[in-house]
Amino acid sequence: MRDILILYYSRTGHTAQLARLLARGVEEIPGMRARLRQVPPVAPVTEVAQPPEPEEGAPYVTKQDLHECAGLALGSPTRFGNMAAPLKYFLDGTGSEWASGALVGKPAAVFTVTSTMHGGQESTLLSMALPLLHHGMLLLGIPYTEPSLTHTLSGGTPYGASHVAGSKGDNAITEHERELARALGRRLADTARKLATDA
Repeated sequence: MRDILILYYSRTGHTAQLARLLARGVEEIPGMRARLRQVPPVAPVTEVAQPPEPEEGAPYVTKQDLHECAGLALGSPTRFGNMAAPLKYFLDGTGSEWASGALVGKPAAVFTVTSTMHGGQESTLLSMALPLLHHGMLLLGIPYTEPSLTHTLSGGTPYGASHVAGSKGDNAITEHERELARALGRRLADTARKLATDA
């Protein structure tokens, strides 16, 4: 079994839900397994250290997860059209992985959640793509051969999977958003499997 690392930050749970949908898509590909991990929150002044394991949800990511994965899906809610600070903080600490080429040649994908339809989905996805390109990863999107990409009236972009949570966070993930998240997970896992076979 080869692992696809699905790494995310989620404050209200919507990004975590999208991560689980990507994981379902990953595990539809024979020989591939999803490894769900999250990053801990950050604060301007840290008075109390976070526990070594979160109280709920996926375990916190380690650098070893990056070395061991066959591919990476990166997810974050949008913060002013950009990824959230906890995810950026983690990525900023991956200089040794960049220097050693730990992620070079591995496939990657991105996903996000916004409160509103035009709340920065595409710019957030692009902001997460930039460090992955610097790491030498092979960036994957969602092609228009996925019918839901043409029909969605909420989330879902060619840059990656997305969900519109609503201003109060009460929108359920739509069927099109679900289909596109699973499709992205499948595409990422299938690409990682093919690259491993060709190696």
